[in-house]
Amino acid sequence: MKHFVKTAAAACALAVTSLAAQAADVTLTISSWAPPTHGMNAITWPEMIRQIEEATEGRVTGEIKYGLAPPPAQYDLVLDGVADIAWIFHGYTPGRFVTTKLIELPGYTGNAEAASVAYWRAYETYFEELGEHKGVEVMGLMTHGPGVVHTNADVTSLDDLASMKMRIGGGVANMVGEALGVTGINVPAPKVYETLASNAADGVMIPMEAKDSFKLFEVAKNTYTVPGGFYRGSFAMIMSPFALDKVSDEDRAAIEALFGENFSRMGGKMWDTIDATGMEALEAAGDNTLREASAEDVAKWEEMTKPIIDAVVAEVNDTGVDAEAARAFIMEEMANY
Repeated sequence: MKHFVKTAAAACALAVTSLAAQAADVTLTISSWAPPTHGMNAITWPEMIRQIEEATEGRVTGEIKYGLAPPPAQYDLVLDGVADIAWIFHGYTPGRFVTTKLIELPGYTGNAEAASVAYWRAYETYFEELGEHKGVEVMGLMTHGPGVVHTNADVTSLDDLASMKMRIGGGVANMVGEALGVTGINVPAPKVYETLASNAADGVMIPMEAKDSFKLFEVAKNTYTVPGGFYRGSFAMIMSPFALDKVSDEDRAAIEALFGENFSRMGGKMWDTIDATGMEALEAAGDNTLREASAEDVAKWEEMTKPIIDAVVAEVNDTGVDAEAARAFIMEEMANY
């Protein structure tokens, strides 16, 4: 029933968006690569569209388009003007983004909303001048909730993960996988279900929301967690700098006023919402297990993360950013959020 309600809500949002697009003077094309029922498409984009319509008194709207390009190609899709807006996962394009790894590190405490707002504030304070998102406008930055491990076999300790074949999304998650001794398999998130269903992987490192959004309660019935998560994923919502050329100066200013912390907070809230839905799916399945790391494994995990943190800090320092200061800034912002 819950899946039916989510599907109906997504369909309703799409229908309303289409009607608004017919009435507006300008319709922005939004490229998305997750299923229509995913929170990004059922919650975040509809809310962004609503805010844009409200800010412009209906003169500007947006319409979600699927299948324009695979996840790693979304940035270039916007850069080339094929889409006006898209969302990207920084880890899908290794080497293109460096400072984004700081928010992905293990060791932060707090939910996705707190992390996303802290991320945006750190971006403005430390990262923006580097121009890592060259050629596009950054509308907002966000992270998903703490990354956990979902597996076919029951995992009772960190040692159980060694030598498993694990789907890992990229970025810091790859470093975590290496530290754990798993064999990493890089496939886009939409391919996770079939990868596990075909036994091409033993598990996946991804947030709790995937229990529901990617139906992992069917193919990865065991979940193992560490405090703060194994990692966090870094995302950006981006816009073509030419997307607003057809709107008035007044409407451009109204839309751009929504950028930044506002959209970052909105994205973080969405990830928290669907994480809660993922937990509900786990509990409702009846045959899924959730295990938290023992005190012994927590201590072991903290030791394992030190080289990862040191390596990322060194890499970010090489860009000219004071990585230790930026990381401390994020931790403080999250603690005080």
